[in-house]
Amino acid sequence: MKKIGFLSFGHWSSSPYSKARSASDTLLQSIELAVAAEELGADGAYFRVHHFAQQLASPFPLLAAVGARTSRIEIGTGVIDMRYENPLYMAEDAGAADLIAGGRLQLGISRGSPEQVIDGWRYFGYEPAEGETEADMARKHAEVFLKVLDGEGFAQPNPRPMFPNPPGLLRLEPHSEGLRRRIWWGSSSNATAKWAAGLGMHLMSSTLKDDENGKPFHVQQAEQIAAYREAWKEAGHEDEPRVSVSRSIMPIVNETDRAYFGHERASTDQVGFIDATTRAVFGRTYAAEPDVLVKELAADEAIAAADTLLLTVPSQLGVDYNAHLLSSVLTHVAPALGWR
Repeated sequence: MKKIGFLSFGHWSSSPYSKARSASDTLLQSIELAVAAEELGADGAYFRVHHFAQQLASPFPLLAAVGARTSRIEIGTGVIDMRYENPLYMAEDAGAADLIAGGRLQLGISRGSPEQVIDGWRYFGYEPAEGETEADMARKHAEVFLKVLDGEGFAQPNPRPMFPNPPGLLRLEPHSEGLRRRIWWGSSSNATAKWAAGLGMHLMSSTLKDDENGKPFHVQQAEQIAAYREAWKEAGHEDEPRVSVSRSIMPIVNETDRAYFGHERASTDQVGFIDATTRAVFGRTYAAEPDVLVKELAADEAIAAADTLLLTVPSQLGVDYNAHLLSSVLTHVAPALGWR
């Protein structure tokens, strides 16, 4: 059994062929797709965060709106770039959204990926300390975020406050109990997966990974998951770790599917560079008739090792078509693989 959700980057475009032609379209359709996903029996609605792009950016208003319109599915991010975040303000936003959703947030955070502008986090007012890298800064922001989510008081109260204070140091409000245990780290390397395990964060692994040994993408990702689980065990955490992987899975069950994705049948892993020094392997797209997909997906070692599968969706094709894709996976593929 696996939890199955969708992951949307929330692209919009003024192209006449796009069903999402503005930021408003993308935000409202994201809410509607989450509602449709819950009705279909999916388990999660997740959203990517990118800045300076025609894509979803500030996640918490969207997460709160989805939380208010749904009642069961997990709601999350995949992922929030911590280079851009004020961790205290983020903790307040996350607490509010989680309370609105009734404790269903599953927040994926990370050190970020290449963005649309050079050092975009500088425009948000953040600068690595002397001797630090931007990745160091992101991890430091993440550690502060995790600490304040614990809910312990840390701020000295004003002796003459506007409103009466409880005794002792004050914490951030609103505080959502349990959210600290529902934070995920988006990792592209084995080393950062182990670091996340040490801090008690769940693991979110995407459709790309640092190419650390030249093996196929799904094999390297399965090795990363194994390393993460071992590090979690060594850290002695009481909770069980969770692991998600993302995949592009396009069942071809009608002529529209074939027109959109038939050319992806021969898709294979790709190798490229996500920055000047980091070689990465990008996972293939799975596009075929359901019986073929079942055989191909059964051989994916990382999917087998994960408890949660996030299906990337082509947001510009609209709510109805993406709901159809989710339904096709849930109906024609998942049962045959024992995921349902």
